[in-house]
Amino acid sequence: MRNLKRWIEQNLGGAAADDPARRAHSRDLAVAALLVEVLRADYDASEDERRQVLDSIRGLLDVDAGECAELLAEAERQVDRAHDLHQFTAAVNGAFTHVEKLGLVEQMWRVAHADATVHKYEEHIIRRVADLLHVSHREFIAAKLRVTGA
Repeated sequence: MRNLKRWIEQNLGGAAADDPARRAHSRDLAVAALLVEVLRADYDASEDERRQVLDSIRGLLDVDAGECAELLAEAERQVDRAHDLHQFTAAVNGAFTHVEKLGLVEQMWRVAHADATVHKYEEHIIRRVADLLHVSHREFIAAKLRVTGA
């Protein structure tokens, strides 16, 4: 019963949803989860990509290395249980400005390109997230070009 109550508070709101610290943690976890989605998209999570995820979390969220590692571990568990991207993008949409969303999309490209190869599944995930974050196709391509230089 306690687990059900916690799930309802985390996913559907309630008294805990009004807590600024909980909202910030949900946002941070959503950002990390979206980066993990790219990390796992090609079914070959290289060490370079994993390092880039940690660097991206640190840069986007301004957290220390220990917090980054904790967020990454928690995000991986969340992604394992997630049924779609909406739960993550909704948290980002509610907390990020458009400029911050562009920064997230660029960091997703950095994760995809960390192993020097952008797989079609990685690009597909980034495209879907960009759409859900209301990032235009032009902005999506511009972020890709900034990262890949292509």
